[in-house]
Amino acid sequence: MTGWLTAVAGVIIAAGLVGIVITVLPGLLLVVAGVAVWAVPRGDAVGWTVLAVAVGCAALGTVAKFLLPGRAMRAEGVPGRTLLLGAVLGIVGFFVIPVIGLFLGFVAGIYAAERVRLGEHGRAWASSGFALRMVGLSILIELAAGLLATTAWIVGIIVG
Repeated sequence: MTGWLTAVAGVIIAAGLVGIVITVLPGLLLVVAGVAVWAVPRGDAVGWTVLAVAVGCAALGTVAKFLLPGRAMRAEGVPGRTLLLGAVLGIVGFFVIPVIGLFLGFVAGIYAAERVRLGEHGRAWASSGFALRMVGLSILIELAAGLLATTAWIVGIIVG
């Protein structure tokens, strides 16, 4: 039964890591859930320690993914409503053109908001590019946290 739970946990963790990159699934939540599927039935010190490390990685990653890019965007003058419009148009785009529409709508929303705010194409394009790089940084931070949690799980499997 332990091998079966390990395999199920691995599938859930893998889905979480993919969800982080694709940003359609709640990636870190799935990674932690996968670790919990493995750790809770064990009920031993290794399982609980690995779960605690995974939760800690996810918590720190979640805070960092909002704090670091958000601070940089505020310093550059990119308002939160720009990202909000990008998110709204991304969701609409997802339903209009499945999967790829999410990205296209997000980019279009960010550019439109910055074009209205800044008034000219060159400045809006540069600001949109910066905002998109910060979103990419946010995804990388979340992925790093997910990979650290996954590493803790793998170490837990090896340790026993």
